[in-house]
Amino acid sequence: MHRYRTHTCGELTKENVDQTVKISGWINSVRDHGGILFIDLRDHYGLTQIVIDPSQPFYKGIEHWRVESTVCFVGKVVSRIAEATNSKLATGEIEIVAEEMELLGEAAVIPFQVAKDEECNEALRLEYRFLDLRRQSLHNNIILRSKVIARMRELMTGLGFMEIQAPILTNSSPEGARDYLVPSRVHPGKFYALPQAPQQFKQLLMTSGFDRYFQIAPCFRDEDARADRSPGEFYQLDMEMAFATQDDVFEVNEEVLYKLFTEFSDKQIDKPPFLRLPFREAMEKYGSDKPDLRNPLIMQDATELFRDCDFKAFAGVVASGGVVKTIAAKGCAGQSRKFFDDMIKFAQSVGAKGLGYLRWNEGEVQSPIAKFLSEETLNQLKELGGVGDGDVMFFIADQLKGANEIGAAVRDELGQRLDLIDPDVFKFCWIVDFPMYELDDDGKVEFSHNPFSMPQGGMKDIEEKDPLDILAFQYDIVCNGT
Repeated sequence: MHRYRTHTCGELTKENVDQTVKISGWINSVRDHGGILFIDLRDHYGLTQIVIDPSQPFYKGIEHWRVESTVCFVGKVVSRIAEATNSKLATGEIEIVAEEMELLGEAAVIPFQVAKDEECNEALRLEYRFLDLRRQSLHNNIILRSKVIARMRELMTGLGFMEIQAPILTNSSPEGARDYLVPSRVHPGKFYALPQAPQQFKQLLMTSGFDRYFQIAPCFRDEDARADRSPGEFYQLDMEMAFATQDDVFEVNEEVLYKLFTEFSDKQIDKPPFLRLPFREAMEKYGSDKPDLRNPLIMQDATELFRDCDFKAFAGVVASGGVVKTIAAKGCAGQSRKFFDDMIKFAQSVGAKGLGYLRWNEGEVQSPIAKFLSEETLNQLKELGGVGDGDVMFFIADQLKGANEIGAAVRDELGQRLDLIDPDVFKFCWIVDFPMYELDDDGKVEFSHNPFSMPQGGMKDIEEKDPLDILAFQYDIVCNGT
């Protein structure tokens, strides 16, 4: 018999009944039922229930064990009684009656629960990371990551891409963040830079004739943490294609993403081709170049309707070159006064001076600003937003950049508070047609997205067009606002 196991803790079924087996793992839990002990033994593959009778010579020693001790058992597989089966476990129809036991490693008192996913101080979790990674949710996350990466490799290879590892110790190739530097032992006073992305190497491969390259690339950036990225390092599916158009790139990525998201999730996802949304339209409707399209709310421009109105707060913004954006929300006119007060506070927390609103409720317009607006303006707003009785229209007045940023945040917040966002859906879109250039805060022309792109009109655009009118072959894939 094998030194440690004949089977894993997720392998045994009714077909193994009456077999003598050996399994090893960690004690997940111990239960005492009238002197008979029931131990759930856990390994990478699952759980198996061990039954220990008081007559066994090793029974008394178990009093000193603690959960997470490492143990090896030899015993006979038996069927559980019908009322004791556990349909949630692959091994839920059997148990092992222990005949021999070896304590491989006794645990000390553990600093936090492993068998249950409960809140715990992050510093403590990191100090005992080997225990933290035994928790089922984290263990499953790492298994999922491994499976996703393996499937990525399979899909990319199937699409004719070759996996090539680019160098890690290299010279600086800035990508918008600071480099991490590694001192060179053989060249004192000189340093390697860890790559922020394999940008130059993969382009070198294309000019060398390799045609289609990919790798699961480590990227190192000395920048603060983001909501969707850990600080310091992350991995990306990196690719490059020669003799390719934008449509070719979209086709490859859509196939990979669609298959990954359908195979590793049970959420709903639109089939390719994904929606293509021009940058300017995205900013106009959503105030963001990464909109969450599960949220049906959109922004509309009502600037001209407020240019000569009596509501000086909005008219003054328009006179100074600013804009007035609206967001129409259906069926929420019956919300409490607190709801609207809280939305105003939220808008102020993201930079707004306030948040105007009109509420069409039971045949009348209810709002602190309604008295400043003519009936004609109210009707034009109603037509613009397609609103009726029971609906509300919110207003953001600011300079264009501020109005977009505030409006995007207000739209997201309304989507959450009004329960408009379906958690069981993935909504993909491509943001396309980024402007090559934009004006900075000092009115100077600068690159808007990144400079490593081709103008859509080639060199002719660079030589003949107003820089602010040049569109680039730049694009982002966006899913649920990320």
